[in-house]
Amino acid sequence: MTAVVLVVVRATKFSHGVYLVVIAIPLLFLLMRGIHRHYGQVRRELELEDGGITLPSRVHAVVLVSTVHKPTLRALAFAKANRPDTLTALTVNVDDADTHVLRAEWERHDIDVPLKVVESPYREITRPVVDHIKRIRRESPRDLVCVYIPEYVVGRWWENLLHNQSSLRLTWRLRFEPGVMVVSVPWQLYSSRRRDVDRRHHLPGHLRRGISP
Repeated sequence: MTAVVLVVVRATKFSHGVYLVVIAIPLLFLLMRGIHRHYGQVRRELELEDGGITLPSRVHAVVLVSTVHKPTLRALAFAKANRPDTLTALTVNVDDADTHVLRAEWERHDIDVPLKVVESPYREITRPVVDHIKRIRRESPRDLVCVYIPEYVVGRWWENLLHNQSSLRLTWRLRFEPGVMVVSVPWQLYSSRRRDVDRRHHLPGHLRRGISP
């Protein structure tokens, strides 16, 4: 009897939008079922195995540099603090004059990290870096490569269009490489610090509590 009533209701209300509910319910059911299946697959993939965690034989740290400035020195210091087995700085030669200046600055500041220069005949940055990291992995498959990328933290939305584009592309590409870790080393530009100050000066409830900016 209930089924008959349901059929009658569907037939009489179909033209009033009930058909949307009839279509949406099974679609929603299939969607939730797919999400549940996905979570189950991820959970099984991440389960611990009896053998435990396999540690890498060695850790190779690679710091990407384009010029000698404060973000570069911070990234080098952070990489050193993690005590890797090997540490190198990597730059891509997209302009001979700029690379010559970089080498000179490297020597002038007496930076005690070897500087590796990879060539890029087509002035591309991403592919030469990825190829270099892959080469390290091929030579030492059991080792871990940790790539440190200096990154600017900005306070204005349009500054994101001017900075970090190369680092974002590199990060995206390297995250798909097995045995490779990508570490972003942030450097806060003045605009980001100023934005934080402005937020603290105008927190909700300040005026009510008698706190002036």
